Amino acid sequence: MTTPLSAKRAKGRAGRADRAGQAGQAGQAGDTGRTGGAGGARGARGAERAGRQLHGGRITYAVLIVFTVGSLFPLVWTAVAASRNSSRLAQTPPPFWFGSNLFRNLEIAWTDANMGTALLNTTIVAGSIAAGTVLFSTLAGFAFAKLRFRFKNLLLLLVIGTMMVPPQLSVVPLYMLIAELSWTDQLQSVILPTLVSAFGVFFMRQYLIEALPTELIEAARVDGASSWRVVWHVVFPAARPAMAVLGMLTFVMAWNDFFWPIIALTQNGNPTVQVALTGLGRGYIPDQSVIMAGALLGTLPLLIAFVVFGKHIVGGIMQGAVKG
Repeated sequence: MTTPLSAKRAKGRAGRADRAGQAGQAGQAGDTGRTGGAGGARGARGAERAGRQLHGGRITYAVLIVFTVGSLFPLVWTAVAASRNSSRLAQTPPPFWFGSNLFRNLEIAWTDANMGTALLNTTIVAGSIAAGTVLFSTLAGFAFAKLRFRFKNLLLLLVIGTMMVPPQLSVVPLYMLIAELSWTDQLQSVILPTLVSAFGVFFMRQYLIEALPTELIEAARVDGASSWRVVWHVVFPAARPAMAVLGMLTFVMAWNDFFWPIIALTQNGNPTVQVALTGLGRGYIPDQSVIMAGALLGTLPLLIAFVVFGKHIVGGIMQGAVKG
C-alpha cells in the first residue's frame, strides 16, 4: 500500500527527471546550433577563398620572366640577324639590336627561295596532314577505346610498336614506291605517307577512354543511331579538345618537317618551306643574314596562326581538363 509520503517522493523524482531531460535536449540543440554555425562559417570562408583570385609571388614572376625571355630569344635573334649583313654577324661581339637591312634581306630571300610557292605548298601539306591525322586517329582511337573486336589488344600493341621503328629505315622502300607511282616531286608523296600516326591513335585512345562515357554510346544505339551518326554526334563533340591539341601539334610538326620532304621534293619544283630554305645556303660563302630572313619568313605564318587561333586552342585544352 502506497503512503502519501512515498507518492510525494516519486512525484519529486519524476519532476527532476523531466527537468534534466529538458535541459539535456536544450544543450544538444545548442551544441548542434554552434556546430552548424561553425560549419557554415567555415563554408563561407572556403567559398570566399575559392572565389578570390590567386596572385603569384616575386619568385613566381621571376621564373616566368626567365622562361619567357629564354623562349623568345631565338626568334628575336633571328629577326636581329635578318636585319644585318654577314660581315656584321661575323664580328665579336655579335649585334643585339636591329639594323636597317631587314626588308632588303626579306625581299632577297623571298625571290631566291621561291618563298611564295613554298609557303603555299607547306600550307597545303601541313593542313592536309593535320586534318587526315586528326580524322583517322580519332576514328581508330574510338575503336580501340570503346568497341569490342577480336585481337584488339594485339593490334594496339602493333600500332604502338611502329613508334619504335626509326623513320630512316622506311626511306628507301618508300622512295621506291613513290617512284613506281610517278609521284616524285609532287605534294602527294609527302602528304599520303603521313596521313595517320601511331602517336595520334594512342593519344586519342587514351583521351576517349576517360572523356567518353560508354552510357552515351549505348543511349545513342538505343535511339536507333547508326555507327556514323554515333561518331558524328557523340564521339566528335566529346573528343573536340583532344582533336584541337592533336591538330595543332601535327600541323607544327608537318610545317617543320625536313627529312622526308628534302628527299621527295626539289627546290626548283614543288618545295616546302624547309626545302626552299636549303637553296639559300648554297654558294661558296652563304649569306647568313639572308638565310635568317628566309627562316623568319617561314616562321611568321606559324606565329600568326597561333595568335589567331591560340585562344581557341587553349580554351579547348582547358575544356578537356575540366571535363576529364
